[in-house]
Amino acid sequence: MNTAQRALGFWSATALVVGNMIGSGIFLLPASLAPFGMASLLGWSVSAVGALLLALVFAHMGRRYPVSGGPYAYARIAFGDFTGFVMAWSYWVSVWCAVAAIAVAFAGSMASLFPNLLASPERSAICALAVLWLCTLCNIAGVRAAGLAQLVTTILKVLPIVVIIALGAGSVDTHAFTPFNPSGGNLFSVTTTTAALALWALLGMECATIPAEHVVDAERVIPRATVAGTLFATLITVAACTIVLGLLPLDALKDSPAPFADVARELWGNGAAAAMAAAMAVSCLGALNGWILVQGQIPFAAARDGLFPAYFARVDARGTPRIGLVIGSALATILVAANFAGSLVSIFTASILLATAAALLPYVFSAAAMLRLEPREPDYAHWRMLVAALALIYGVWALIGTGSEALLWGCGLLLAGLPFYLLQRWRPQKKLSPSA
Repeated sequence: MNTAQRALGFWSATALVVGNMIGSGIFLLPASLAPFGMASLLGWSVSAVGALLLALVFAHMGRRYPVSGGPYAYARIAFGDFTGFVMAWSYWVSVWCAVAAIAVAFAGSMASLFPNLLASPERSAICALAVLWLCTLCNIAGVRAAGLAQLVTTILKVLPIVVIIALGAGSVDTHAFTPFNPSGGNLFSVTTTTAALALWALLGMECATIPAEHVVDAERVIPRATVAGTLFATLITVAACTIVLGLLPLDALKDSPAPFADVARELWGNGAAAAMAAAMAVSCLGALNGWILVQGQIPFAAARDGLFPAYFARVDARGTPRIGLVIGSALATILVAANFAGSLVSIFTASILLATAAALLPYVFSAAAMLRLEPREPDYAHWRMLVAALALIYGVWALIGTGSEALLWGCGLLLAGLPFYLLQRWRPQKKLSPSA
């Protein structure tokens, strides 16, 4: 790939990590954590450490193997084509499920701003689909345009969160932090539950590795963007959610559809609440744009290696894999339509957990790939093996923690992908430009 097509520098790559990690989850999470009070910090601690361990894995693997595909590419290099296909399929499923969920979250945030305009499910569905395809078109315009949009939306959504942290800290009522564990459950159970809830808000630390061949000086930029982005996103997410827990009564917080907007209203009035709702919409927009960028890169990398149909590897003059973008958005459109149809709401709700489970499987195999490949390197280090081993243990624990329903759905969709793999093996295609 020529230098002109390497459109993502350090700031754009970091914005991709931060923007994909800080999406709709941070704005809704305080309500989910409210029943557990400050005991939720135990779960945050586990998930934050786990996210940083995984970020170190992706940073190291991104430096060793600066090729498009991220988790998929590492699994294929370490374990072969079949494992690579399963990881690519699993991660691709997780991405378009996440795209659908974020599009719906955007429609929800807009409904709070314009309740009369989006009063019916049909209008909300149209809003979700409109923003989904708007971001798809932005990505079709090229990685450079998508990267710039990601940088701008990340700045716009981080600023109001920083304001809440900086100005809200002085108004925190320390009595809101007692009792420490209002749920009454045992601390191990609370830790497991809150860690699983926090996990959705921390997914995305791998995103700088996926469009690797569009990154300038990828061997240096990807590790720095991955670690810096993960550290920043984790710290700001934990701090913001903790501040919100200390500003609103837990009984009111647990039923709040917009915790940050409620905090802004409490501190500065209705105008500030509307501004915070707008910030949530921008946050969803940025995350949606970033995940759609990733959505095209995974099937592109797998197709280039002969594991997905060759048409996924076709790119335009700007290096954009348009077909993968459009097909992924079409599948996300089906999920959005299912959500607003009413009868399939439970299926869509399960897809959010499915997105988490389907992403965790490639996370686990990325850590396993590092354990397998690292001893072969000339600068082999035992501490890196320890990091990979701990990341693997965390990934397996988190995967189990997503629950039996999500795991069953995940297994079903993985099995659904096997005929496509067998078809590719039966009609082998020439690898267009192997990623490793």
